[in-house]
Amino acid sequence: MSAGKVILALDGMGGDRAPGIVVNGADIARERYPGTTFLLFGDPAKLKPLVDKRKGLAQVLEIVAAEDAVLAEDKPSFALRRRRKSSMWLACETAGQGRADSVVSAGNTGALLAMSMFAMRMIEGTDRPALASFVPTARGESVMLDLGANIECDADNLAQFAVMGSVFAQVLMGLDAPRVGLLNVGSEELKGHEELRQAAAWLRREGVPLSFQGFIEGNDITSGAVDVVVTDGFTGNIALKSIEGTAKLYTGFVRDAFRTSTFAKIGYLFASGALVKMRKRVDPRRYNGGVFLGLDGVCVKSHGGADDVGFAYAIGVAVDMVRYEYKSKLVEGLAKLREVTSAAEAGAALQATGGAT
Repeated sequence: MSAGKVILALDGMGGDRAPGIVVNGADIARERYPGTTFLLFGDPAKLKPLVDKRKGLAQVLEIVAAEDAVLAEDKPSFALRRRRKSSMWLACETAGQGRADSVVSAGNTGALLAMSMFAMRMIEGTDRPALASFVPTARGESVMLDLGANIECDADNLAQFAVMGSVFAQVLMGLDAPRVGLLNVGSEELKGHEELRQAAAWLRREGVPLSFQGFIEGNDITSGAVDVVVTDGFTGNIALKSIEGTAKLYTGFVRDAFRTSTFAKIGYLFASGALVKMRKRVDPRRYNGGVFLGLDGVCVKSHGGADDVGFAYAIGVAVDMVRYEYKSKLVEGLAKLREVTSAAEAGAALQATGGAT
């Protein structure tokens, strides 16, 4: 990990509970990550009283005035054209210009994606950004992408996402060779649509810079069968929301079961310690902080309804991405993927030419 100082640009007005959770989250994060400083964009009249309540926060945080804010109902195209003085735009612009190492926002996802793409551009070798985050599994946690940035993806996109996710898992999970799987309707090679099968064929080529495990199914996501789950944004978003909904349903069932009788309530007293551990294990705040991978910069999207603890976790993701030099490692991985793909295409073209003669 680099010992250098990390500067984060925070969208102070983005999110359902902003600006309070942004300021409080920064205060929690400054203690967890010494050496981190913040540029907080938004309305000074609302931000300064909150910052002043947190002893010592003003020493590592600078408020930067922004006269506008992106609304939850703003369409990405509208926000990109008409919200150039918003806290989100100024934070993205600051990161894009290199005056901050990363941007963190709990605001409108579509607007944040559009603004970050415009301000930071894409890394060479990537066509689209993918939204990646963590999901809890029986073995700990796994990375999953795309979670909604791209509704439709071709084989090139999926192959790039696989490299992005593999590097992401190396950086944030400390894995030397993360196991990568493509989400499909079955594990057999002939299952799924053509884009999936073609992406799998590319990822099986010798020299591809990742450990590809083939196809996985939906029940493999939470089993921890792989460290990185790759899919299109439509499927990934539905899968993630299904997992979140199932977790809430199960928690509700357990809570209701302990209310059914006096003996059940007594049983709860004996089981309370274990239940607390379980709640901490599946606490969604621990997994807050999706990242738009593929950008020529670091942009972290916090859940819009996150509280201050959840926002602090999102800040932590941004700090780790910067300190562990995710971008430089991704550039190297994508370059290797292009070499393998180009060599395979050249070989196929040469074979086709030879066959024609």
